[in-house]
Amino acid sequence: MSSRDWFWVVLLGAIWGCSFLFNAILIREIGPLWVSAGRVTVGALGCWAYFAATGRKLPTERSGLYGRFLFLGLINYAAPFALFPLAEEHLPSGIVGVINAMTPMTTVIVSQFWPGGEKATWLKSVGVLIGMVGCIILASPSLGAGASPALWAIGAALLATLCYAVTLNFARGFAKLDPATTAAASLTGAAVIAIPIAFLGEGAPVMVRPESWAALLAIGLISTSFSFLLMYRLLPRVGGVNFSITTLIAPVSAIVLGVLVLGEQLTPLELLGVAGIFLGLIVMDGRLVRRFLPKRAVAS
Repeated sequence: MSSRDWFWVVLLGAIWGCSFLFNAILIREIGPLWVSAGRVTVGALGCWAYFAATGRKLPTERSGLYGRFLFLGLINYAAPFALFPLAEEHLPSGIVGVINAMTPMTTVIVSQFWPGGEKATWLKSVGVLIGMVGCIILASPSLGAGASPALWAIGAALLATLCYAVTLNFARGFAKLDPATTAAASLTGAAVIAIPIAFLGEGAPVMVRPESWAALLAIGLISTSFSFLLMYRLLPRVGGVNFSITTLIAPVSAIVLGVLVLGEQLTPLELLGVAGIFLGLIVMDGRLVRRFLPKRAVAS
């Protein structure tokens, strides 16, 4: 990769890590359903502004395309964007950011059962097992009496990564469409779903703190509109392997911001679980492993 591409990959990972800080700020005033609804609404507006400014046009195909956009909006945006702040009501934002790094691992699992999905190599399988052990270590303090809310929070965050895993397989059907169109339409679909659910589940939102409004604009425009538009431009240029580096950067960003801004603290056991998940990602990536194993063994 060029130095410019490295800059954008690192920046994108850091931006996605920031979203967990913004979630933590928002849930001080509004519930997780409204965090999701607000994020996808602001994100959709940002994408439509870009869509109009660049003179794009909506596709004329009507054979179920917009229904697929609606489903994509639900599983890629509305559901996980509510599950992560729900988890942050009981877990430090940095820990939730680390659990989000399980996405490549849940994707490997889902792909095994998805029609036409990519089958895992033994190296990816080992990485998934290591990452799962790390997640179990993270969850172990929550297995005691009176700690069930934290355990449910870990489950919610893992369910969000499962949503992303389904998305990465389902979204293959949108490969021929303009990425800006896909982002704008699916975010709009997410807003259509999330707003009425938020009203029914949590009533009308009330936000009076300036930092909450700043966090909403930041998570909607920067962590959603800008980041997904950048992702769609960057991914074809750098490739999936290089792009996967963002999964290592995002949890680091989330942990650092959680400690520095929110005053969160990680226990030694949590740090061990974090290390396990990072090790699993490194093994799945395979680049370091290739230095010690024959190419045939890595590819098999």
